Amino acid sequence: MKIGNLELNREKLFFILGPCVIESEKMTMLIAESLKDISEELNLDIVFKASFDKANRSSINSYRGPGIKEGLRILKKVKEELKLPVLSDIHESQQADQAAEVLDIIQIPAFLCRQTDLLIAAGKTDLPVNVKKSQFMAPEDMNFVAEKIRSTGNKNILLTERGTFFGYRNLVVDIRNIPVMKKTGYPVIIDATHSVQRPTATDGVTGGDPEFIPLIAGAGLLAGADGVFLEVHPDPLNALSDGANSLDLKKLKPLLIRLEKIYNIT
Repeated sequence: MKIGNLELNREKLFFILGPCVIESEKMTMLIAESLKDISEELNLDIVFKASFDKANRSSINSYRGPGIKEGLRILKKVKEELKLPVLSDIHESQQADQAAEVLDIIQIPAFLCRQTDLLIAAGKTDLPVNVKKSQFMAPEDMNFVAEKIRSTGNKNILLTERGTFFGYRNLVVDIRNIPVMKKTGYPVIIDATHSVQRPTATDGVTGGDPEFIPLIAGAGLLAGADGVFLEVHPDPLNALSDGANSLDLKKLKPLLIRLEKIYNIT
């Protein structure tokens, strides 16, 4: 599968990395430059991820992002200046064509992964589409999700495991989901940061247990995942979105080295 300047195949692990949301051009470029340096030093395939809008925030008072126009401008700068493929998510069908002018991967958020019109609009762009498995869905049902995208003639599909609701305000990763979803024939990604969320755990703000990020990422690879999704930030405590479940940027490089070793063993 071709993603920007990368050719994804099962022989090499790839990573989707970046902040939850675009906070500012300066912060976005700082993180992207760090990721570019790591990718060159370790010879890793990295896709840069950042959302231009977080339309599914729990509270009306939570920061959502700069919006599609400004967000795509910043992502285009990352793409052109740093030569990193870029990914962002869309929440409405009419955003697909505009986003496709810049993005290398369109992402469908977990809560929206059954929205037929949204999936078809993303599929019609002919870009690779990464779909997050919803927290309430069985892994087998992701085949129906992929079928909707496939109906447009687009077979460039990726599926992402990001945890399943376990009662209220808690998620667990059923590691069996990864080999089950791989039966679709599409690459499967383990999202090790959203999987440690505690949704709306603190007065409408999502909490998290980031100490378990390395565990879930490694377990996902041992179960057969083809890629790893991590939200990273240089100052998680002050991040404007998902800071409680983001990986501190300074901890990223040693984790990536460890994960690549695990992948090569499997």
